[in-house]
Amino acid sequence: MGQKVHPIGYRIGVIRDWESKWYAVGKNYVKNLHEDIKLRTWIKNRWEGAGISRVEIERVGKVIRFTLWTARPGVVIGKQGAELTKVKDELQALTGTRVMLNVQEIKNPDVDAQLVAEGIASALERRVSFRRAMKQAMFRTMKAGGLGIKIQCSGRLGGAEIARTEWYNDGRLPLSTLRADVDYSCVKAVTMYGAIGVKCWIYRDEKALNTAAPRPVRSRANKREGGRA
Repeated sequence: MGQKVHPIGYRIGVIRDWESKWYAVGKNYVKNLHEDIKLRTWIKNRWEGAGISRVEIERVGKVIRFTLWTARPGVVIGKQGAELTKVKDELQALTGTRVMLNVQEIKNPDVDAQLVAEGIASALERRVSFRRAMKQAMFRTMKAGGLGIKIQCSGRLGGAEIARTEWYNDGRLPLSTLRADVDYSCVKAVTMYGAIGVKCWIYRDEKALNTAAPRPVRSRANKREGGRA
């Protein structure tokens, strides 16, 4: 049975950058990897409802630099930066390392797959009809300039006894085209009938491929002399 490739992992190093930027060897690699997962979860829970799409973590020397991409920077920063300073102190206590926080605003949250999926999950938890939630999200995304979108919900939809999967799509979604900027996210909605998985693919734009890296050149010094007889 064929399986789908993760749209973001497929494009890392081509048109997307890594969300964790550091170098480690052996046990330090495992330590940093698990710490990144825990810190991202902690930040998302700490600012629940602030519309944080992703958290970039960069380790330079003895400093950890966080870049938070959010649709509501005012909630994250707080009055005169009080909230940001408070969280910075909490992160330094958790990691035992100097921390730097940077906040970036998401200009168009309706074409961000993570925020769209979270919005649908929130609507499902408020007992909104899954079809209505999916179609409204699709309409907003296409109106905001998205070139294509697909939304899929799996679980006991509408309180049905048997779990099923339903999806809607609009526009184009070139998953195999590397230069196509396809954003993807998967979110869990916890309802009274059980968990419902919400997946979202959004085709935002087409970008130029990263051709800055030089191509390897085969050395002619190792070429064997002679030819066919």
